[in-house]
This record gives sequence, C-alpha cells and structure tokens, in this order.
Amino acid sequence: MSFPRYPEYKTSNTDFIGQVPAHWKLERLKHCAEVFPSNVDKKSVDGQVPVKLCNYTDVYYNDTIGGELGFMLATATKEQAMRFELQQGDVVFTKDSESADDIGVAAYVSKRLPGVVYGYHLSIARANRAAIGEFLKQYFDSQETKSYFAVSANGLTRVGLGQYAVDNAPIALPTVDEQTQIARFLEHETAKIDALIREQERLIALLQEKRQAVISHAVTKGLDPNMPTKDSGVEWLGEVPEHWIISQLKFNTLDIQTGPFGSQLHAEDYVEDGIPLINPAHMIDGLIVPDPQVSVDDATWLRLKRHSLAAGDLILARRGELGRCAIISEEQDGWLCGTGSLKAKLTSQIEPEYAYLLISSKGVVSELSLESKGSTMQNLNTETLGRVKLPMPPLWEQKLILDYIHEVSGQYATLVSTAQSANKLITERRSALISAAVTGKIDVRGWQPPAEESAFFPEVLEAGVEVTA
Repeated sequence: MSFPRYPEYKTSNTDFIGQVPAHWKLERLKHCAEVFPSNVDKKSVDGQVPVKLCNYTDVYYNDTIGGELGFMLATATKEQAMRFELQQGDVVFTKDSESADDIGVAAYVSKRLPGVVYGYHLSIARANRAAIGEFLKQYFDSQETKSYFAVSANGLTRVGLGQYAVDNAPIALPTVDEQTQIARFLEHETAKIDALIREQERLIALLQEKRQAVISHAVTKGLDPNMPTKDSGVEWLGEVPEHWIISQLKFNTLDIQTGPFGSQLHAEDYVEDGIPLINPAHMIDGLIVPDPQVSVDDATWLRLKRHSLAAGDLILARRGELGRCAIISEEQDGWLCGTGSLKAKLTSQIEPEYAYLLISSKGVVSELSLESKGSTMQNLNTETLGRVKLPMPPLWEQKLILDYIHEVSGQYATLVSTAQSANKLITERRSALISAAVTGKIDVRGWQPPAEESAFFPEVLEAGVEVTA
C-alpha cells in the first residue's frame, strides 16, 4: 500500500516530528486542546456524590470509551463530578504508570457519559476549535508522540508526565477538514489491521489449545489408537490401554511433604539474593522463576533443610491454582519448598516429566479441585494429593510418549512463533501508518474507501499458518 507525499514540506524544528507539509501549523498541544488531570480517587468518601469512575485499565485496554464498559463505583465532590465528567470528543490518557512505555496510552470518548468521571492516574485532552478529538486520539497513538512522552516522563519506581510536558507536547496541525479526513482514513485502515490482528490472536490461541489437547490425549490414551482398552474406573479418564495400570500418586512417590508453615518460617527470615523458596507464584508454565526477595540465608536453610528440593522432584501448588507444578532441575537442587507448596519425590517407575504432564492436565486438576479442602480457597494436603489416580503406562512407553510430545510440541512452537512474528509485524505497520498520517508523511486528502475490500498486508497473510481440526 503506497500513498503520495505532499508537494511541499518545511522543517518542524523538532526531532520528534521531522518535516511536515508546508501548510500545516506547528503548535503545542495546549494551543489546540485543554489538558487537565483528574484528582478523583477510587476510594469512596461519605458526603460526596456517587459517580462512576473511568480508571486506568478502562483506558489502557480500550481504544474507544462509550457506555458499554462496566465502570467501578466511587464518589466525588460536586465540583469534581462536573469538572472531570467525560464529554464526547475527549481524549483520555494515562499520565503515570510503572513503565514509560505505558505513558500517554489514549482512548477516544465517543459520546457524553453523564455521571462518569475519569480517575486519578488519568488526564484528558479536550479539543478546541483548532482540532478534533478523533485526530488528537491518533496523535497520541503516533510513534513520535510516544517517544516525546517517554523522554519527558520522570520518576523511578513510578514514572509520570508533568503538566508542563503535556501542555508543550509538539503537534503538527492541518486544517480541521484535513484532520477529519486523516481520522476517517485511519479509522478505516486500522479497523482492517485490527481485524487481522484478532485473527492472528485467535490462531495463536487455537494452536496452543490444540497442542495441549495432543499432549493430554498422548499421556492418558497412548499413541496407538488400535490398542485394546479397558475402563479405567476413573470418571474423567474413561478408557485407557488395557496393559496400563491405574495407580494412586502415593504409590509412585517415595515422599510427599508440605513446605514450612506457622512458626517454622517468618517474614523476617527472608533475605535478598539468598537460597530461593519456591511458592506457587514462582511456578510459571512449568518453569520455576524465583523471586530474589523470597529467599533465606544459610543458617535458615540449615534449619529448614528437610524441606529442601532435589533434582527430579515435583513441586506443586497446594493452594490457589491447583495443578500448577514444575520439575526441579539440577541447577535448582537444594532450593527450598515454600509455604504454599508441596514436594513429591518420585519412584523410578514414573518419569518426572510424565508426572508433570499428568498432574497439570485438565482431568487431574478437576479431580484435585473436588478433593481439595477449604471453602474460600482450594487447599491440598499430602493425603489428598496422594489419593489422586493416574494412568501409568510402563516406563519404556512413557519415554516413547515423551519423545512424541517433544516432537509435536516443537512443531506447534514453530507455528506459534510464526504467527506471533506476523502479529508483531502487523502491529508495527499499524503504528507506522498512524505516524505517517498524523505527521503528514503521506497525503490522504484524496483517499476514499475502496469499493471492494482486499486483505491488508497480503504478504503477512501468506506467511501465516492454517490449522485444521
């Protein structure tokens, strides 16, 4: 897709914008919009009027804000309720965040929202006669504006934009009619790109779902569909190969033990960059990601060494998200099982990876949920975990199944990577298109929606992958 350039350009005298069309005006944001941050907190206060609060996440995850969002309830003074009520055409944006990359994320308010105010971490740009809100929204989305905000943000643990930096953000302004045409063009073209991004995201989700289904089928049904089967006697499992054994986990472990709790371990025992304790939050997609601040010194480790982990052990969440688990690697040998975890030392009759795949499967997770104790939060104990029934093929067959899973997982990983790369390319081109239009690098004054739509970025589509059921 190519567009003409304007016939004549001039310098903007700013590195963020570069050259702009000769007839465009170079302004500061404050000259084309009123910019003012909110001071409405999400905490309710007695004596104030009830309001609905548009908060940080509402803006961060939505390009447009209308009446369809479920805003949280809060209170505000009468003056705040009037001052910060969202009006049609407003551009509401994030003014502070934990990362400079998340500063200046904007959403367009498509209609007046009576009783809805924007919250403490947000600000708005309300266009005057020199600009329109739709164009300002695209201006906030441009790479140039994001770069300016990233450089202008200040702070350490939380970064923010000061009022001076926002007011004086450089902006190149065409006429209102031309702004309207640019906004119309971008709305049409980005809608096509967004549809393609959603398709790629659905493809990625489908690939991941199918990979998991293949793994689950392999570890519970085997690889040979012609193998004679028998009833497993386990409702979620159904039929299994005839020569497999259904065995409780406790008969395939040498030991199942909970982590330290109560008086065994206190918050003051934690040190930074010591010997890691592994809790459920540190088990992510089967991998262990320790927190340097959740660790102990040598003396505490010696006192708690009965809870130490050995290579090949399974560590499992005993509360919260049941089925979350990981295999202890050689590098992690000697780390400690945390308070919210259990450890299981397996016998030689089951491969650790095979046990991991079974315990993290949907069927076993469902069984764990039924067996778990606790009304407000699901909890496991060693007895409950030990009673879980698992389908057990011979050790040689477990290894064959794992070899097959490794091969198939690699194929799916390649497909997912291809789809993710395509999505990244599409997203980058979306951003580049917005930047080119709002800074005048392309001339879309003569653009009209084509009578017949064609696929956007066909070269990306050709690089995509197709999955059949």
